Amino acid sequence: MGSSTLLLLVVFVFDLVAFALAVAAEQRRNTAKIEKVGNDSYCRYDSDIATGLGVGSLLFLMANQLLIMVASRCLCCGKAMRPSGSRAWAIVLFITCWVFFFIAEICLLVASVRNGYHTKYLSDPSHSCQKVRKGIFGAGAAFVVLTGIVSELYYVSYSKANDEQPSYDRDTGIRMGNL
Repeated sequence: MGSSTLLLLVVFVFDLVAFALAVAAEQRRNTAKIEKVGNDSYCRYDSDIATGLGVGSLLFLMANQLLIMVASRCLCCGKAMRPSGSRAWAIVLFITCWVFFFIAEICLLVASVRNGYHTKYLSDPSHSCQKVRKGIFGAGAAFVVLTGIVSELYYVSYSKANDEQPSYDRDTGIRMGNL
């Protein structure tokens, strides 16, 4: 139980760091100003820090998912779990965990790429000075939290399903003596 507690603590810290980085990226999204260069006008974008924060959040979330999946052998590579309510919950939470993970990763990746693109190039203002929509990093942060909660619940359910002792007091099937 000691290693499980340590794993859950490490995963919680990684989730907390990933969430903090995503929120910081949301707060530090780039802004644009129209700048005149000769007769032409261009959009000049400010700092690129939100891209780094978003990528950092993405990497911490990926490390978190990797830790949980390695510890649980990705649900499919370890020994078979005993039939129980914990096994059913582990399967449901496993699927939910991956769905939330992909949504969080996509939000963080899209926002980071878009934010990074705008800080590298000057843009023609006739298309307006586009920037990352408010809330994309925030949505990624929300799904980071959801992924963290569900992945920890998954690991607890998985551990409980593996720790349960089989009960032999019920009928396990057809006995050959009856035939």
